[in-house]
Amino acid sequence: YVRRSRRRFWKSESDADKLAAYNTLYQCLVTLAKLLAPFTPFLAEEMYQNLVCPVAPDAPESVHLADFPVADKSQIDKTLAADTRLAMKISSLGRAARSQAGIKVRQPVASVVVCVAGSGEEKVLKRLKSQVLEELNAKDLKFGYDFKFEKVAGLDGHGYVVAGLEGEVDKKKGYWVRSGGGVYLVAVSTELSPELLAEGVAREIVRRLQTMRRSAGFDIADHITTYYQGDDYIRRVMADFADYIKQETLSQQLVEGVPEKDAFTESHRLSGHEITLGVKRLG
Repeated sequence: YVRRSRRRFWKSESDADKLAAYNTLYQCLVTLAKLLAPFTPFLAEEMYQNLVCPVAPDAPESVHLADFPVADKSQIDKTLAADTRLAMKISSLGRAARSQAGIKVRQPVASVVVCVAGSGEEKVLKRLKSQVLEELNAKDLKFGYDFKFEKVAGLDGHGYVVAGLEGEVDKKKGYWVRSGGGVYLVAVSTELSPELLAEGVAREIVRRLQTMRRSAGFDIADHITTYYQGDDYIRRVMADFADYIKQETLSQQLVEGVPEKDAFTESHRLSGHEITLGVKRLG
């Protein structure tokens, strides 16, 4: 939840969406502290003292004096829960397919083909398409319900890696088919264009910068200046994905050249290209 809500936390305006994200996280953490109290009393007390006591003077002075949480079943949306479980299952299979193909998590892929149990589940995934694509770092989501199980299975080894398959491989009806262990299949494209590879490098740069922010002791909301040095390929990536890199790392500007002396600096090798990065907190 925290990972998927990061953009909601980071945006500058305090609108209803941002406040809802914070409120949901707060309620979850307070409830978690109460649930943990019998098992990890000191950790639960530390969480409670930090989260509750400073803002709720009328609350019990200790988590161990608070009432144990009771589920409010009226708040349970069974349809939403089932839809979310389906999206999580498809995302899990997609990540497994990426792993089988040896494709890094941050490397975008062109497409994902999904086989589900029926048209109802296909409608659910179409509604949750943007979330599934973000989880699988893919550009397009295609549905294999009309293809049937065997056709999606037949994509395996033909520009795709398919997850959710079990058993032996047989040739049937002109394409490769595997007997399946269930009704769900996810096929991930393995053909990476130069544009996709460049975006993968940009995402790796973002990951390194985020790690550097933590290593430098910056606050999660601190804005920074980012410095970089690299070859022509690195310069093109930084230019082509400048807006994305700035947004994801809270960089006010990307400066090509030697980092300033007080900047936190690291050197990395990404896809065969050397890059030196520096981060400096603003203000």
